[in-house]
Amino acid sequence: MNEDTLNLEVRKYLKQVGITSQREIEHAVLKAVEAGKLNGSEAIDVKMTLIAPSIGVNHCIEGKIALE
Repeated sequence: MNEDTLNLEVRKYLKQVGITSQREIEHAVLKAVEAGKLNGSEAIDVKMTLIAPSIGVNHCIEGKIALE
């Protein structure tokens, strides 16, 4: 195993996850505000689960995103 390659590949994957996740969250929030489901001043609960079955990883990160 090449640790430098592993580090680079993990970073590339996490960058893709971060960019895609941000886009999806922002789109969903804007749509919910337009539909009146959110007023735009609350905080929303979020949960991200990382699953890598071949190495036994199942890790959940929970948090809140403030809209104002």
